[in-house]
Amino acid sequence: MATATRAGVTGKPTNPATAATAAAATPGARKPAFSDRVVAWIRAHRRFTSWAGTVLVVGALLFIWTLSTKQRAEEIASRNLAGARFAFDNQNLPLAASELAKVIEDYSGTNAAQEGRLLLANVRLLQGQPQQAVAVLRDYAAGAGRAFRGQAYSLLGNAYENMGRTREAGDAYEQGSAAAPLDFLKAQLLADAGRAWTSAADTAKAVAAYRRIVSEFPKEAAASEARVRLAELTKGAGSATQ
Repeated sequence: MATATRAGVTGKPTNPATAATAAAATPGARKPAFSDRVVAWIRAHRRFTSWAGTVLVVGALLFIWTLSTKQRAEEIASRNLAGARFAFDNQNLPLAASELAKVIEDYSGTNAAQEGRLLLANVRLLQGQPQQAVAVLRDYAAGAGRAFRGQAYSLLGNAYENMGRTREAGDAYEQGSAAAPLDFLKAQLLADAGRAWTSAADTAKAVAAYRRIVSEFPKEAAASEARVRLAELTKGAGSATQ
């Protein structure tokens, strides 16, 4: 009986590996889906993926725990700050100072602690203790949060001025002006700096501060005073707008 043959069929058994290679090399051959490749990789690197997954889970838990702890600390510090503020509003300055010191020490890094530090400095000034106010603010002001930095330098300048250290007061006020978020605060702190420089007999720096107000913040209330002070310091020789 004659054996029938088809064109292109050799009659030899086909090697599966050779067939797979040929199929892969054939243009338009279907590639495994991306998800299939990912699954295959994970299976091939089971130990690594297990370790990486554990690290991610632990990291996520630590992040959640830290966030939760910080939130709880902020809430407690805010409650304690409210109690200290109540004492302050009722003119019980010794109690307010004591409570504020606790907030600062126990809840360092919270917004409530930063607010508490500013309020404590204010309490010290009201108690006639500018040196203690300087101690509260001197190392803090430069690293204070942006929302608190301008006020910190303003209080520091006030404390220095009360101590008669007017040159240091002028520096503090100018740094406060640079950090202040609003133009009217920037202008007012420059006016405070001008006053401190005048008291320190540094006419050049006083004139420079007042001229900055006039040129940079002409619409602010401090500009009117700055023009008057410039006229006094320059004896009318220099224009307020120079």
